[in-house]
Amino acid sequence: MKQTVVPSQYLQIALDIARRIAKGELREGQRIYGRSVMASEYNVSPETIRRALRLLSDMKVVEVKPQSGVVVLSADSARRYIENFEESADVRALRQQLKDLMTEYADLNRRLSDTVTALIKSRDTFAAADEPFPNYAVPIPKDSPLIGRSIGELKFWQSTGGTIVAIRRGQTVILSPGPYAQLYGGDTLVLVGSPAAAEAAHHLVTEKEAL
Repeated sequence: MKQTVVPSQYLQIALDIARRIAKGELREGQRIYGRSVMASEYNVSPETIRRALRLLSDMKVVEVKPQSGVVVLSADSARRYIENFEESADVRALRQQLKDLMTEYADLNRRLSDTVTALIKSRDTFAAADEPFPNYAVPIPKDSPLIGRSIGELKFWQSTGGTIVAIRRGQTVILSPGPYAQLYGGDTLVLVGSPAAAEAAHHLVTEKEAL
Protein backbone atom coordinates (compact mmCIF):
# COMPACT_ATOMS: atom_id res chain seq x y z
CA MET A 1 0.00 0.00 0.00
CA LYS A 2 1.34 3.42 -0.94
CA GLN A 3 1.91 5.68 2.05
CA THR A 4 1.61 9.44 2.14
CA VAL A 5 4.39 11.33 3.88
CA VAL A 6 2.77 13.89 6.18
CA PRO A 7 4.95 16.90 7.16
CA SER A 8 5.16 18.12 10.76
CA GLN A 9 2.35 20.37 11.98
CA TYR A 10 4.41 23.55 11.94
CA LEU A 11 5.45 22.86 8.32
CA GLN A 12 1.82 22.37 7.30
CA ILE A 13 0.83 25.60 9.05
CA ALA A 14 3.69 27.53 7.47
CA LEU A 15 2.60 26.22 4.06
CA ASP A 16 -1.02 27.23 4.69
CA ILE A 17 -0.03 30.76 5.73
CA ALA A 18 2.24 31.05 2.68
CA ARG A 19 -0.63 29.97 0.42
CA ARG A 20 -2.94 32.56 1.98
CA ILE A 21 -0.34 35.23 1.35
CA ALA A 22 0.23 34.05 -2.24
CA LYS A 23 -3.55 34.18 -2.87
CA GLY A 24 -3.79 37.68 -1.44
CA GLU A 25 -5.90 36.71 1.56
CA LEU A 26 -3.11 38.16 3.67
CA ARG A 27 -1.68 41.23 1.95
CA GLU A 28 1.83 42.62 2.00
CA GLY A 29 2.24 44.98 4.94
CA GLN A 30 -0.71 43.46 6.77
CA ARG A 31 -0.24 42.49 10.41
CA ILE A 32 -1.05 38.86 11.21
CA TYR A 33 -2.92 37.98 14.39
CA GLY A 34 -1.02 37.07 17.52
CA ARG A 35 0.29 33.60 18.19
CA SER A 36 -2.43 32.75 20.68
CA VAL A 37 -5.16 33.64 18.17
CA MET A 38 -3.48 31.58 15.43
CA ALA A 39 -2.91 28.71 17.86
CA SER A 40 -6.65 28.66 18.50
CA GLU A 41 -7.43 28.91 14.78
CA TYR A 42 -5.17 25.96 13.89
CA ASN A 43 -5.87 24.09 17.13
CA VAL A 44 -2.18 23.77 18.02
CA SER A 45 0.14 25.13 20.68
CA PRO A 46 1.57 28.69 20.48
CA GLU A 47 5.03 27.09 20.20
CA THR A 48 3.97 25.34 16.98
CA ILE A 49 2.80 28.69 15.58
CA ARG A 50 6.09 30.29 16.65
CA ARG A 51 8.08 27.66 14.72
CA ALA A 52 5.92 28.12 11.61
CA LEU A 53 6.32 31.90 11.66
CA ARG A 54 10.05 31.67 12.34
CA LEU A 55 10.41 29.46 9.27
CA LEU A 56 8.49 31.95 7.12
CA SER A 57 10.58 34.76 8.58
CA ASP A 58 13.79 32.97 7.57
CA MET A 59 12.39 32.71 4.04
CA LYS A 60 11.54 36.47 4.01
CA VAL A 61 7.83 35.75 3.67
CA VAL A 62 6.96 37.53 6.90
CA GLU A 63 8.77 39.66 9.45
CA VAL A 64 8.55 38.83 13.14
CA LYS A 65 8.77 41.99 15.21
CA PRO A 66 9.32 41.51 18.94
CA GLN A 67 6.48 42.99 20.95
CA SER A 68 4.78 44.10 17.73
CA GLY A 69 3.62 40.89 16.06
CA VAL A 70 4.08 39.55 12.56
CA VAL A 71 3.87 41.52 9.30
CA VAL A 72 3.52 40.08 5.78
CA LEU A 73 6.61 40.96 3.72
CA SER A 74 6.35 39.39 0.26
CA ALA A 75 3.83 37.42 -1.79
CA ASP A 76 6.63 36.51 -4.23
CA SER A 77 8.65 34.97 -1.39
CA ALA A 78 5.53 33.09 -0.33
CA ARG A 79 5.17 31.62 -3.82
CA ARG A 80 8.85 30.61 -3.87
CA TYR A 81 8.44 28.98 -0.48
CA ILE A 82 5.46 26.96 -1.78
CA GLU A 83 7.42 25.79 -4.84
CA ASN A 84 10.41 24.76 -2.71
CA PHE A 85 8.14 22.97 -0.24
CA GLU A 86 6.47 20.95 -3.00
CA GLU A 87 9.87 19.94 -4.40
CA SER A 88 10.99 18.87 -0.92
CA ALA A 89 7.74 16.94 -0.46
CA ASP A 90 8.47 15.00 -3.66
CA VAL A 91 11.92 14.07 -2.34
CA ARG A 92 10.46 12.97 0.99
CA ALA A 93 7.88 10.84 -0.81
CA LEU A 94 10.59 9.18 -2.94
CA ARG A 95 12.69 8.45 0.13
CA GLN A 96 9.69 6.91 1.87
CA GLN A 97 8.92 4.85 -1.21
CA LEU A 98 12.53 3.60 -1.31
CA LYS A 99 12.35 2.71 2.38
CA ASP A 100 9.10 0.81 1.83
CA LEU A 101 10.56 -1.10 -1.14
CA MET A 102 13.67 -2.06 0.84
CA THR A 103 11.46 -3.34 3.65
CA GLU A 104 9.35 -5.35 1.20
CA TYR A 105 12.49 -6.74 -0.45
CA ALA A 106 13.97 -7.84 2.90
CA ASP A 107 10.67 -9.44 3.86
CA LEU A 108 10.46 -11.29 0.52
CA ASN A 109 14.01 -12.64 0.97
CA ARG A 110 13.16 -13.80 4.49
CA ARG A 111 9.99 -15.55 3.32
CA LEU A 112 11.83 -17.22 0.42
CA SER A 113 14.56 -18.47 2.76
CA ASP A 114 12.03 -19.71 5.33
CA THR A 115 10.03 -21.55 2.67
CA VAL A 116 13.06 -23.20 1.10
CA THR A 117 14.43 -24.18 4.51
CA ALA A 118 11.10 -25.77 5.42
CA LEU A 119 11.08 -27.74 2.16
CA ILE A 120 14.62 -28.96 2.71
CA LYS A 121 13.98 -29.99 6.30
CA SER A 122 10.93 -31.99 5.19
CA ARG A 123 13.22 -34.41 3.30
CA ASP A 124 15.46 -37.08 4.79
CA THR A 125 18.66 -35.80 3.25
CA PHE A 126 19.73 -32.45 1.84
CA ALA A 127 21.48 -33.83 -1.23
CA ALA A 128 19.49 -36.98 -2.09
CA ALA A 129 19.86 -37.80 -5.76
CA ASP A 130 16.23 -38.72 -6.26
CA GLU A 131 14.82 -35.52 -4.75
CA PRO A 132 12.16 -33.80 -6.94
CA PHE A 133 13.46 -30.44 -5.68
CA PRO A 134 17.02 -30.31 -7.15
CA ASN A 135 19.87 -28.35 -5.65
CA TYR A 136 23.15 -27.28 -7.22
CA ALA A 137 26.62 -26.47 -5.95
CA VAL A 138 28.16 -23.33 -7.45
CA PRO A 139 31.79 -22.70 -6.43
CA ILE A 140 33.02 -19.11 -6.24
CA PRO A 141 36.48 -18.68 -7.82
CA LYS A 142 39.22 -16.95 -5.84
CA ASP A 143 39.23 -14.10 -8.40
CA SER A 144 35.45 -13.71 -8.67
CA PRO A 145 34.33 -10.06 -8.93
CA LEU A 146 31.54 -10.89 -6.47
CA ILE A 147 33.90 -11.38 -3.53
CA GLY A 148 32.91 -9.05 -0.71
CA ARG A 149 29.47 -8.38 -2.20
CA SER A 150 26.29 -9.30 -0.33
CA ILE A 151 23.50 -11.55 -1.63
CA GLY A 152 20.98 -8.72 -1.38
CA GLU A 153 23.28 -6.27 -3.19
CA LEU A 154 23.68 -8.72 -6.06
CA LYS A 155 19.92 -9.29 -6.34
CA PHE A 156 20.84 -12.94 -6.75
CA TRP A 157 17.33 -14.33 -7.10
CA GLN A 158 16.30 -11.68 -9.64
CA SER A 159 19.54 -12.21 -11.62
CA THR A 160 19.52 -16.00 -11.74
CA GLY A 161 16.10 -17.35 -10.75
CA GLY A 162 17.77 -19.54 -8.13
CA THR A 163 17.59 -19.23 -4.33
CA ILE A 164 20.70 -19.66 -2.17
CA VAL A 165 19.82 -22.04 0.66
CA ALA A 166 23.31 -22.51 2.07
CA ILE A 167 26.92 -21.40 1.75
CA ARG A 168 29.70 -23.95 2.26
CA ARG A 169 32.78 -22.19 3.62
CA GLY A 170 35.54 -24.64 4.43
CA GLN A 171 34.16 -27.03 7.04
CA THR A 172 31.28 -24.67 7.84
CA VAL A 173 27.83 -24.70 6.28
CA ILE A 174 25.79 -21.50 6.61
CA LEU A 175 22.12 -22.39 6.22
CA SER A 176 19.58 -19.88 4.90
CA PRO A 177 22.00 -16.95 4.54
CA GLY A 178 20.21 -13.63 4.63
CA PRO A 179 20.51 -10.75 2.14
CA TYR A 180 23.42 -9.24 4.09
CA ALA A 181 25.62 -12.36 3.88
CA GLN A 182 28.82 -11.58 1.97
CA LEU A 183 30.52 -13.92 -0.48
CA TYR A 184 34.17 -15.02 -0.22
CA GLY A 185 36.56 -16.69 -2.64
CA GLY A 186 36.43 -20.44 -2.20
CA ASP A 187 32.80 -20.43 -1.02
CA THR A 188 30.37 -22.87 -2.56
CA LEU A 189 26.83 -21.69 -3.04
CA VAL A 190 24.12 -24.30 -2.63
CA LEU A 191 21.05 -23.20 -4.49
CA VAL A 192 17.71 -24.60 -5.52
CA GLY A 193 16.10 -23.89 -8.83
CA SER A 194 16.10 -25.00 -12.43
CA PRO A 195 19.16 -26.07 -14.46
CA ALA A 196 18.93 -22.68 -16.18
CA ALA A 197 19.16 -20.98 -12.78
CA ALA A 198 22.28 -23.00 -11.93
CA GLU A 199 23.86 -22.05 -15.26
CA ALA A 200 23.02 -18.37 -14.68
CA ALA A 201 24.56 -18.57 -11.20
CA HIS A 202 27.79 -20.09 -12.60
CA HIS A 203 27.95 -17.27 -15.13
CA LEU A 204 27.29 -14.64 -12.45
CA VAL A 205 30.13 -15.76 -10.17
CA THR A 206 32.67 -16.13 -12.98
CA GLU A 207 31.94 -13.12 -15.19
CA LYS A 208 34.71 -10.55 -15.12
CA GLU A 209 32.44 -7.50 -14.78
CA ALA A 210 30.50 -7.39 -11.50
CA LEU A 211 26.91 -6.15 -11.45
